[in-house]
Amino acid sequence: MAQKHRSKIPVSEPQHEETETDESASSISSEDEEEDEIEKELADVTFEELQKARSNGAHAFFQKPKKDQSLKRANKNRPMEVSCKKPVPVFREVIQAPKKVIRDPRFESLCGNLDTDGFKQRYNFLYEDVLPAEKQALKKDLKKYRDPKRTNEIEERLSWVDKQLKSGSAKNIDAEILAKHKKKEREAAKHGKRPYYIKKSDIRKQKLIEKYNELKASGKLEAFLEKRRRRNAAKDHRYIPYRRPGDNVE
Repeated sequence: MAQKHRSKIPVSEPQHEETETDESASSISSEDEEEDEIEKELADVTFEELQKARSNGAHAFFQKPKKDQSLKRANKNRPMEVSCKKPVPVFREVIQAPKKVIRDPRFESLCGNLDTDGFKQRYNFLYEDVLPAEKQALKKDLKKYRDPKRTNEIEERLSWVDKQLKSGSAKNIDAEILAKHKKKEREAAKHGKRPYYIKKSDIRKQKLIEKYNELKASGKLEAFLEKRRRRNAAKDHRYIPYRRPGDNVE
């Protein structure tokens, strides 16, 4: 009975052994193929690159390049599945609009060089005709209107016009002084004298001298000096301490 029972048992152990040997053989062959690939890659690598890779810990030539996996949809009516491991960009450029290029004419070679003398000659009518006429019209409007909001707007515009006229006249005076000095130095340079480049402080002094001579010729010098004295006295008066109520005056 025991012999009959043994004869009925199927013999499956050799088949199992064969499958294991096949798997081990396939794994060994795959490992051999990988080693061959690594040897082929290392054949073209220089010794310097090997040293760098060993020092930095970067073994880029051992890693196989990843294949681009194009995202596909299972059905055209379904949305595309994207991995959540890949960070989504904050700003997504939907439409590529042309970039706005900002140009500053002061520093652009396309705009050419600034000609200050030509600019003054071309736009000198603003300081001689337009702004003085606007100033007279604003003074008339200031007397006409009684609305505080409207009068405030007129006063602001009037102060701006005065500021422009003063700045324009001051710039013209500085330019005239500088032009006179340049002309004088050019004549002196013809006779062998070294040129002297005027400073801003010298221009300021020359401007005060010309203003003094102009006020003296018109007879307004005393009034101007008196007004300047009162202004300086008011400024100095701010630093004088006030008498307290409890202080006794001897």
